[in-house]
Amino acid sequence: MPNINDYLKWRGDISLKEKPLNEIDNMILSRFSYLPFSKIDMENNETIGSVVKKFKNFGVEDFNIKGDKPLVDNLNDCIRFKDLKLTDYVKNTDLTLEEQFAAITIHLNDEEMYLSFCGTDNSLVGWKEDLNLSFMQNIPAQLAGVKYLKAIANKYNKKMYIGGHSKGGNVAVYAAVFAGKDIQDRIINVTNHDGPGFDETIIGKPEYKRILDKLYTYIPQSSVIGRLLEHEEKYKVVKSIEKGIMQHDIYSWQVLGTKIVQMKEVTNGSELINKTIKTWLKETSPEDRKVVIDILYNVIESTNATTMREISTAKMKNVAKMLKSYRSLDEKDRKMVNQVLSGLGTAAKQNIKVKFDE
Repeated sequence: MPNINDYLKWRGDISLKEKPLNEIDNMILSRFSYLPFSKIDMENNETIGSVVKKFKNFGVEDFNIKGDKPLVDNLNDCIRFKDLKLTDYVKNTDLTLEEQFAAITIHLNDEEMYLSFCGTDNSLVGWKEDLNLSFMQNIPAQLAGVKYLKAIANKYNKKMYIGGHSKGGNVAVYAAVFAGKDIQDRIINVTNHDGPGFDETIIGKPEYKRILDKLYTYIPQSSVIGRLLEHEEKYKVVKSIEKGIMQHDIYSWQVLGTKIVQMKEVTNGSELINKTIKTWLKETSPEDRKVVIDILYNVIESTNATTMREISTAKMKNVAKMLKSYRSLDEKDRKMVNQVLSGLGTAAKQNIKVKFDE
């Protein structure tokens, strides 16, 4: 079955004027913000066509994941997207604030634009910020998203589509919730592609209720990341050809014509993991989660790696460094880590038992 790259080969010669933005176009534009714009010179009056030409000689290793390279190749001279103007690219990775944020604005026409929020890249700090969602009501990327949306809305008098994949989807929703009513009225829709939800405090706010009917969430059938925390909006389950956590890869999602292929429901495995994590979050205090996540992150930092790719390149060497760092923890820290992780294991056993007893 085809994916978004196959869709571009089929649909790339039909302009948005002829056939307006559909849910697959939305998925492509939400992924677009992951491209390595910081590695090229972004000039004034850039378009998708002019930018992808600058990526022409980039290798697979220059992109966040290998699927981004074919996306760039297929966008080259793609009539549907090549003339869309790009503005206001922002990227900020702050180790001190534990923030990883990026976004870009894509102008669809004189009246509409698409704000694409980037999800987690290969940086370790990006993954740390994801984990911080388990004990923080708002993370730096979310606050940056609100600031970015307000700035773009004030700069251009256009209606807006907003979207993102993974953490980018979460940031897109958060930004739309807290942008203010006047900006919310200009939003056409907000799309979250397998990004985490929010705690009940956020979902209960009137600002969230006000934008709820404009929120669209897509998760693969074995979703893990997209089911973290709470979603009040209804979600569509999409078919992925990958297994387990690898279904988070948006290039594994299947499309047919101008629609994303849907499934009736998530798998039993996704349901089990979702219940396990929710049980663990309920039974573990935010303070304990923060302490354990900080400790484990420091253990990983002992490798001196700054990206996940660097961790995997010298896997055995880095594992040895992490084990050494873990063993050097004082007894109190090691006990805390063991207790919290043991709680996760207990939650898993409880939910497996409930599943078999049903």
